[in-house]
Amino acid sequence: MEEIARVYAEALFDVAKERGKLDGIHDELGQFAAALDRSRDLQVFFFSPYFSTVEKRQGIERAVRDADPEFVNFLELLAEKHRMPLVFRIQRQFEVRYKEEQRMLDATLTSAVELDPELVRRVGDEIGKQTGRRVELRSAVDTDILGGIVLQVGNMVLDASIRSRLERLRKNIARAA
Repeated sequence: MEEIARVYAEALFDVAKERGKLDGIHDELGQFAAALDRSRDLQVFFFSPYFSTVEKRQGIERAVRDADPEFVNFLELLAEKHRMPLVFRIQRQFEVRYKEEQRMLDATLTSAVELDPELVRRVGDEIGKQTGRRVELRSAVDTDILGGIVLQVGNMVLDASIRSRLERLRKNIARAA
């Protein structure tokens, strides 16, 4: 299923990029997926084999008014091919390609207490300088780390928390004993 979703996401991405509509279609796909995620009724309607393609097309017309025609065509294609249940996976795959295209990088800065927004901004700016990418830095609070920070950039983690230091100390003492 993931491979099928990737193929659909890449096709939509390529058309959107080729026609200069990447940002708009990115936003519309995200809004559509979020609306589906919030509404069990919409999921039942669009994902159910009991509703015809014609009924689903009519539902798409009502649900996505003022949307880009390419995006509407894409949704109609999903309905016609009975692939609408893949929309969440398609959206995730599209998001990955979109972030690559926009040179965006996700990062999370976790601390035991709320950090000053200016400090978080400076950390994000520094990560951006080091990586040459636009950084989307989220700040999170986790009291279990006791103090210090844990910085996750993409799939790399820098753990400078007191909890991890104590854990390393405990392991060293256990080895020495």
